[in-house]
Amino acid sequence: MIKQGLELKQTQKLSPLQIQTIKLIELPIQELEQRIRTELEENPVLDDDHPVESRDDDDDEPKDISIDELDADDPIPSYRLKVNNYGKDERPEYNTFSVKESFTQSLLDQLGFRHLSQHEKDVATFIIGSLDEDGYLRRDIDSLVDDLAFRAGIQTDGEEVLRMLKIIQEFDPAGVGARDLQECLLLQIRTLKRTPDTENAERILRDYFNEFTSKHFQKILSRSGMSQEELKAALGKILKLNPSPGGQIDDSYTEQAQQIVPDFVLDLVDGELKLSMPRFSIPELRVNKKYADLLLEAKGSGERAQREAATFVKQKLDSAKWFVEALKQRHNTLESTVKAIVEYQHDYFLDGDEANLKPMVLKDIAEMTGFDISTISRVVNSKYIETHFGIYPLKYFFSEGLENKEGEEVSTRELKKALQELVDAEDKHRPLTDDQLVTEMGKRGYNVARRTIAKYRDQLGIPKARLRKEL
Repeated sequence: MIKQGLELKQTQKLSPLQIQTIKLIELPIQELEQRIRTELEENPVLDDDHPVESRDDDDDEPKDISIDELDADDPIPSYRLKVNNYGKDERPEYNTFSVKESFTQSLLDQLGFRHLSQHEKDVATFIIGSLDEDGYLRRDIDSLVDDLAFRAGIQTDGEEVLRMLKIIQEFDPAGVGARDLQECLLLQIRTLKRTPDTENAERILRDYFNEFTSKHFQKILSRSGMSQEELKAALGKILKLNPSPGGQIDDSYTEQAQQIVPDFVLDLVDGELKLSMPRFSIPELRVNKKYADLLLEAKGSGERAQREAATFVKQKLDSAKWFVEALKQRHNTLESTVKAIVEYQHDYFLDGDEANLKPMVLKDIAEMTGFDISTISRVVNSKYIETHFGIYPLKYFFSEGLENKEGEEVSTRELKKALQELVDAEDKHRPLTDDQLVTEMGKRGYNVARRTIAKYRDQLGIPKARLRKEL
């Protein structure tokens, strides 16, 4: 039997301004600058030309007005709206911080110096684009041949792909284009000066790689005929190699070299923390007077064309109003959030000592600011702060906590730091097991379970005790 009835539900619909603000809050300053430029291109009533400064109190000069005063029916002399993010002083110049050269671009530049046909360069370029962030080629040759045909329209064969790959493997950084760790290390060791130590290192990587990764040194000694001193010297060469050659050059999230521009700058002045938000890359916005005049001319007109033009301009004016107001709300939201973070972590920001970094989660800052947790998450995502002891992503200051023996809550970052110090100081001939690390952490006043030690060790990239053993 089908029943019909009415049900009353209350739903919340976001306004265009709220939607606009949410989207802007997520953007770091570089993407925000690009977003503003896109808006300037798409909305003809917006103009980023700097208005002429009025001299003294010249009444003939048009005055700036608040965006809230904008009304299509009011005869305003000049529809000029500005985001007042700056004082009268010139906007300060802040340094940008390079995040290294683009990995892909570096390889393409090296490819350009090789005497190859255009077809060969196209194949090599596709291979370079197929490398992962560590610089490895995780695809097999046959798959690359198929991809070149179906995705790039390039007809080739396995022999040519392999030949181009061998050329790429000659590029810097050494080890790039390897298909596995063994090949990566062998490519690097072969670039070193030929000595007995490097030759023994190459022999270990070529003939005893499984024994090497398992740290079965006695097997290598018995099977290779090396002395313990020769093995130790060869291992010293291998341990200096880089298992992730692509990590030397960062691609970030675009194919071009990225720069970190801090969204916030925190200075320590006479023992006081001073937070600022450099906005030098954001243009001032005002409504283009030409379109505002068009709206005025159409007012009261009976002509259809002028009425349609007025409707178009009014829609664009509303869009401009929402955009500029959203920029203001973004500024206020980010400023309030980071002020709360600085207040919460005040002792840490004074000297950068991780021991003073308190456990902090998104909920803590949400309660301090009154914003939703989702808003706090958007604020801290992809944003950076410059302090007197370094540049950090905002996410860095958030961590869970555990209690020490005194019942005080300590951050997981403090625990990880203590764990790393224990491993760094251990006797590498007899490295500490996870159970022994639990005991040592307990001596430092940290109550940590064995499974927690194992989790933190994995997160820090610390191998198990057996794999940390040295001769």
